[in-house]
Amino acid sequence: MCGICGAIGLKDKDLAGKSISLMNAALAHRGPDDEGAFIDNGIALGHRRLSIIDLSKSGHQPMTSADRRFVIVYNGELYNFKNLRLELQRSKIGDAHSIAYPFNTQTDTEVILAAYQRWGVDCLKYFNGMFAFAIWDKQKEELFIARDRLGIKPLYYYQNNGIVFASEIRALLKSNVVPRKLDENALCDYVAFQTVHAPATIIQNVKMLLPGHYMLIKKGEEAIPVKQQKYWSLQDITNQSPVKPYEEICKDVKSLFIASVERRLVADVPFGAFLSGGIDSSLIVAVMAQLMRDKVRTFSVSFNESKFSEAPYAAQIAEQYGTKHHEIKLSLQLFLNTLPEAMSALDHPSGDGMNSYIVSEATKKVGITMALSGLGSDELFAGYPLFKRLYKLEKLKWVSGFPFVSLPFQLLNILRPSPASDKFLEMFKQNDWSVESMYHLTRKAMPLRDVRKLVSSEAFFERAILPKSKHEILSRISIAELSNYLPDILLRDTDQMSMAHALEVRVPFLDYTLVEYIIGLSDDVKYPHTPKKLLTDSMKGLLPENIINRKKMGFTFPWSTWMKNDLKSFCEQNINSLSEREYFNKNNLQSLWKNFLKGNNQSPYYKIWHLVALENWIKENKIDA
Repeated sequence: MCGICGAIGLKDKDLAGKSISLMNAALAHRGPDDEGAFIDNGIALGHRRLSIIDLSKSGHQPMTSADRRFVIVYNGELYNFKNLRLELQRSKIGDAHSIAYPFNTQTDTEVILAAYQRWGVDCLKYFNGMFAFAIWDKQKEELFIARDRLGIKPLYYYQNNGIVFASEIRALLKSNVVPRKLDENALCDYVAFQTVHAPATIIQNVKMLLPGHYMLIKKGEEAIPVKQQKYWSLQDITNQSPVKPYEEICKDVKSLFIASVERRLVADVPFGAFLSGGIDSSLIVAVMAQLMRDKVRTFSVSFNESKFSEAPYAAQIAEQYGTKHHEIKLSLQLFLNTLPEAMSALDHPSGDGMNSYIVSEATKKVGITMALSGLGSDELFAGYPLFKRLYKLEKLKWVSGFPFVSLPFQLLNILRPSPASDKFLEMFKQNDWSVESMYHLTRKAMPLRDVRKLVSSEAFFERAILPKSKHEILSRISIAELSNYLPDILLRDTDQMSMAHALEVRVPFLDYTLVEYIIGLSDDVKYPHTPKKLLTDSMKGLLPENIINRKKMGFTFPWSTWMKNDLKSFCEQNINSLSEREYFNKNNLQSLWKNFLKGNNQSPYYKIWHLVALENWIKENKIDA
């Protein structure tokens, strides 16, 4: 796990070298173990290393292929690199493209180089892992940049008389090439959703390489708009056929999941697991305990406010599987002490992420360099309430558009106005209740009319209807979640907050072989009659019933209480500062804050905190807004 950066097409070699040096320095927290750079005419690559596999100096990057033709910078982990290495060490008689590669290291980095040398762009089809990398072909003078299928690792780029790219936006901003200008369209997206959806970012003309995509950039053609090429898509996953008995499906799921966890236990550094006491993290710990000789090291956050704490459930699982458990007790004072650091660690503004920062910090402090996380399970196994909600709406979409349908919600909105009644009213006014039309409405923090009140901009837009999928309803919802909420919020927050402490986080539920299998299943197999029924049935016997059937709490902080008390001054300063910026309506933004302080249920904390985070980020990074 590392940080990468690069530039192609910058005519001034000294400028390119300086930009790489500045970006490498900005990425130092991601890779404290080593750094390196490759600079040639028209191309520059930089790397910061966090050593996980092959800790020796032979893992230094940028790494050059054995024939000196290819140079790579790479961030990530390739879980099947050992098998691929064996394949690439073989040569096939009569096949000029299948010459055995002479490996010099034990790294997965060199496996990627060898795979690209043999298969070219098609190497991506062979990879199972999380990654973002760039390979320079000296012979063709061509740069190949790729990102993993599900977007676990980030890659940002900026194009203007050359292209610069990096693992973080802040590195691009430090390059002296990228203007620090806020994107007006992205701002509206952020206010509505607490994030900016890829490929856009909060910075004008800075884009994200989409999950499952790559780019090929020829030296001398940098002025041509870069085109992202798709190599894998959730939409293209085929349905399972023929349909198996449920018991056999459960066996398949169990086998795929155990294999996924086992793949992620390969590391040359101490590692552990985040344990919340929910179904997902508990199952990961249960499987780790069965696969490992040593005790699993587990980490959880607990709160003084007992209604927010999942500590008893985490402790129960830790005791059941004999883990070496670390409970991080979070007091208000600890939170306040940590807040400035955590806010500074945000690479992209976000309404979330504090939890990841705190548990990552505590995990790293006890000597852990890699941890497994339960991210992705809810999106895959219908773990959120929106799955049932959208499922029912899809089934009833034949009544959408009838004038009487929204009347009860209009009345509710008048008699008992709330964010929930606002959202339901907005949803039931739609003429199309399909998953693709309704999905973005369910994920909004604010309806469009509230965004219009806050943002003084002509750049308003509604997110486009998602492309229609051939899959059944639950899989279509999963595809929407895995394409939007997961990569644009959860994975981005996890990456930026864990890498702030040079901690690698691996996510077994996002092994693409497991994802493809689950997406291909029918609704009757996956419907969550009980919480994540298919998953818990598949892993039967590993978890106690009270863990399976307890009410989902989520991994949240008591924000409302904190923001009205000890965090009041911090929030108020940022809201007042944001209200003075040209894009915001001062009176309406300050009214939102005052109504929150009064306890008005139309102004919940989540409509405000991400705006506090935005202003703090703008000031921290000296953005022109």
